[in-house]
Amino acid sequence: MEIQQQMTVSEKLKILTDAAKYDVACTSSGANRTNSGVGMGDAHACGICHTFSSDGRCVSLLKILFTNECVYDCKYCINRKSNDVPRASFTPDEICELTMQFYRRNYIEGLFLSSGILKSPDFTMSLIYETLWKLRNQYHFFGYIHVKAIPGASKEIIERVGFLADRMSVNLELPTRKGLADLAPNKNFQNILRPMNQIREGIGKPLPDKKGGYALVTKNGQKKQSKFVPAGQSTQMIIGATPETDYQLMLVTEYMYQTMKLKRVFYSAFVDINHNIDAPAPIGPNPLLREHRLYQADWLLRYYGFHVNELLNERRQNFNVVLDPKCDWAVNHLERFPVEVMKADYYVLLRVPGIGVRSAKRIVSARRYSMLDFESLKKMGVVLKRAAYFITCCGKTMFPLRLERDYISRCIADKDRKQIFAIEDDTTYRQMSLMDLEVKT
Repeated sequence: MEIQQQMTVSEKLKILTDAAKYDVACTSSGANRTNSGVGMGDAHACGICHTFSSDGRCVSLLKILFTNECVYDCKYCINRKSNDVPRASFTPDEICELTMQFYRRNYIEGLFLSSGILKSPDFTMSLIYETLWKLRNQYHFFGYIHVKAIPGASKEIIERVGFLADRMSVNLELPTRKGLADLAPNKNFQNILRPMNQIREGIGKPLPDKKGGYALVTKNGQKKQSKFVPAGQSTQMIIGATPETDYQLMLVTEYMYQTMKLKRVFYSAFVDINHNIDAPAPIGPNPLLREHRLYQADWLLRYYGFHVNELLNERRQNFNVVLDPKCDWAVNHLERFPVEVMKADYYVLLRVPGIGVRSAKRIVSARRYSMLDFESLKKMGVVLKRAAYFITCCGKTMFPLRLERDYISRCIADKDRKQIFAIEDDTTYRQMSLMDLEVKT
């Protein structure tokens, strides 16, 4: 193992937390704030990220790479073997000590551990397994651990790590075989899908008695019941490095949710840090906006009952940069509106822009006991600046409505994006007059 012993742990931490920032399987803090001595606590951009538990709590994680040394030469990766960047590697004991020290200081509640490929996938995963085994059984750390599974590693080592981690993820990297072959010639879809299938089939299964050698052990020597990856698995795709459309990306996402039991698909807007990829022009004015639209659509798939083909199709393969996917769907399906909030069922309410999962549940519950008005809807969390164009409350609208696509689109679009909307949709705007407010019968 090529560990640079001349480095201090602090120097390694600086390198390996910075190298981990491109993995977006959780939310980076991204803030530097030094305490001047008059308050309590401070913040550093590197090393701490945030994820969310099933009950909605925000959980802080120590986010690091085991090593940024790598035998692969992926064109999009800062840690590719041909890059001249500072290299460092932790030992298993160093990661254990760092995790425990950060936890004791109440900086973190868990660990997010990824890695470059040191020598081989099996060699790297064996080091990660040693780290987790020590952390669980010698340091008795039972906090949350998210580990990246290395494509190409053996089923046995994936299984061993899975009974010690809470969540595992295998990065899909790119959504098509061609894109992966062009930018990551050392990787292939078969090696990526194999561990994903293994994790899918084993999620939540208890540790067999015959494999108690890698169970969790408490301080008094008692074995703790282990389950295989109880928090499920996730993956990540890079968007913009290859010419896939939003439609292609979302089809892959939908397939992954349906077949791999994924908890999340994460999207990372391509950053040409190596300046060696002739990437196509980003769709829309801002690649980060495109990433945002994909996350919004992903939410619609997971919680709102939408399917990809309702949002995009062969003729319209990219999301509207001005309207979020839900609003865009609504203005293109005005025949379904307005919706009467006192009568519509839960799933119909979910499709109204400005009404989320919580507010839809509150509406369904509250209307059994009293009549609702727009003020009560606002108190329930309904965003009326969008919802008002698509609902009636006790047969009344919030203001006179015109169910016309262009009119509603320009009313709910962000002011700084209306011009973009006009250009892309070939819409000609005119000055509104008082006559526009008349109710059409």
